[in-house]
Amino acid sequence: MTTDTSQPALWGGTAGNAWAELQDLLDRIFHPFEALLAAGLAPRQRVLDIGCGTGSTTLAAARRVGLGGHCTGIDISAPMLAVAARRAQEESLAIDFVQADAQRHAFAPAAFDALISRFGVMFFDDPVAAFARLHQAARHGAPLHVFAWRAAADNPFMTAAERAAAPLIALPASVPGQPGQFAFADAARVRAILDASGWSDVAVVPADVPCAFPAAALERYITRMGIVGRVLPTLDAATRQAVLAAMRPAFEPFIDGDQVRFTAACWQITARAAHTVR
Repeated sequence: MTTDTSQPALWGGTAGNAWAELQDLLDRIFHPFEALLAAGLAPRQRVLDIGCGTGSTTLAAARRVGLGGHCTGIDISAPMLAVAARRAQEESLAIDFVQADAQRHAFAPAAFDALISRFGVMFFDDPVAAFARLHQAARHGAPLHVFAWRAAADNPFMTAAERAAAPLIALPASVPGQPGQFAFADAARVRAILDASGWSDVAVVPADVPCAFPAAALERYITRMGIVGRVLPTLDAATRQAVLAAMRPAFEPFIDGDQVRFTAACWQITARAAHTVR
């Protein structure tokens, strides 16, 4: 049987379901990014959150811009957006959540005063086309502020499960530059993408962000997240137990008492919309 590993299939299925089910844990892990992205926003702005997922950064932006502003979150994942919409309703925040591919969605021209993203821009099959479309959706001078992962080698926590499981099971090969978690690892490529898509004042700066979560939740994390988390349910019981036994020691260096601590090695990418869209 052939498995569909396209981005819509992953985020509409196994990957999207995992993020939706672990929303509370993942929000706790990546909480520092909410403040980093919201800090650059101002009251009454219209904000687009690209690859908004379960909505934590969209909600943070909505709180920041207040009643006079407006936020829109766009993502291809129906499971994640369902969680995001529920959370916005619980907080009585007026947010539009759009299930669509930002690379192809028909945004209104000059609709947004600011564009943000936490780990949501590395999955476009044509990133130049995607950022050109986002540029058209931005008003003249609108800032773009996004975070993307640096190289896999810079993120040992994020790759620990794969390294531990690789001797035991076949895992999909990672192709540099292809859509995925580390697609924006090359800073020069990121700058070239934004330059080619019309953005100005492009800066790609290393950002090392401390993250933490309870050690009691580690098993929940490693059995659901990433490539290994997607493969585990397909394995027979004996192989699955062997993989889990191999993975647990791989995370020992990150355990600090009752907490798991690691550094998210990212690029903080900023730019500005260069021209007025009429």
